[in-house]
Amino acid sequence: MGVQHISNGSGRQSGKWSRRGILAALGAVPAGAALAGCSSSTDAAATTDGKGATASVKSATKKATITVSPVSGTKKADFTAPVEVTVADGTLASVTVAGNDGATLSGTFNAAKTKWTSATNPYSGTKYTVTAKAQGATDETVATFTTKSPGETFIGYFTPEADSTSGVGMPVSINFTHAVKDRAAVQKAITVTAEPEVEIVGHWFSDTRLDFRPETYWAKGTKITLSLKLKDVEGSDGIYGVQSKDVTFHIGREQISTVDLSTKEMVVKRDGATYASYPVSGGNSQHTTWSGIMVISERFKQTRMESSTVGLGDEYDISDVPHAQRLTTSGTFVHGNYWASTSVFGHENTSHGCVGLHDAKGASDSSVAGYKFYESSILGDVVIVKNSGEKTVEASNGLNGWNLSWADWKAGSAV
Repeated sequence: MGVQHISNGSGRQSGKWSRRGILAALGAVPAGAALAGCSSSTDAAATTDGKGATASVKSATKKATITVSPVSGTKKADFTAPVEVTVADGTLASVTVAGNDGATLSGTFNAAKTKWTSATNPYSGTKYTVTAKAQGATDETVATFTTKSPGETFIGYFTPEADSTSGVGMPVSINFTHAVKDRAAVQKAITVTAEPEVEIVGHWFSDTRLDFRPETYWAKGTKITLSLKLKDVEGSDGIYGVQSKDVTFHIGREQISTVDLSTKEMVVKRDGATYASYPVSGGNSQHTTWSGIMVISERFKQTRMESSTVGLGDEYDISDVPHAQRLTTSGTFVHGNYWASTSVFGHENTSHGCVGLHDAKGASDSSVAGYKFYESSILGDVVIVKNSGEKTVEASNGLNGWNLSWADWKAGSAV
């Protein structure tokens, strides 16, 4: 340590120091200052505390680091995994994930609030903005990514039509554009609810058809809601759904018509009371009419019926069959008949399998049975055929799942 020279009385510095003078000068310096040397009081504390104190100071100044997955800037992010936000050296205060479709992804924190995971996966073909903030931080972390679009897709065409009113026998029937391998995943993404509430169960007729119905016919006036949440559901390997929508239907009055082909009469009941009765003619002994419960699935004021379309060669080709209402996919109708004698109806079964009512050519005569029954009917009305000499129609042949017991119906569910 250097000591400044002390001037003598004349202002001139002496050339040398005596040993006593040096000791006297040193005695004038406080002991503490001599020990401290050139260090400040702050530096002295850090040095005195050692390495532990230095580490403590550094730890207090660490900044929380937030990481988002998928990585910000990703253009073709995976949409089959949830969004995750994690933080190091801190805890998360808030996380929001908003898509350019206007929807947000909800999610949950882990117990330590160091990780947030979205409750659902992001949608395909959507740009997302993630905004996250650490506890005590003043700045937010903002990340963006865009999910890729699926290669192949499928949709489900549903019956009945949205906002329509149907009869009490109308199931909710969905036909898919691709065969479904993962039936459980697809069925879980579809819900059918009713007001008033009733248990509704799905039944797979094939890899492309799923129907829903309650145990017994719908109550009149029921409101039915179909919720299709198929977007990004993998129905088969690499094939994803695209629909995300809710649609509603309504059930109107109850109309159930029973055709007895032994008496050749159809009795129509409306809300439990007899509404009308008509003489009919069913299938002959070579072309018997299906028996069982059938539901009107299509209606035509006039239509062409050609035998070759149902495997009967060239036996008939009628271009203007009046008041035709489809009962099976295979070609069974209840329809008007103007070409047969009026004496046939109520007395003989002469058709190729359909149920015929007396009618007039042109479908405009309101006095005949064919016209009256057509005008009283709507899609979803029930027509029951008995004593036809034929076996019960297959449940999948048309909208005719009512021919299955409730136990057999539920056995066809994938969930």
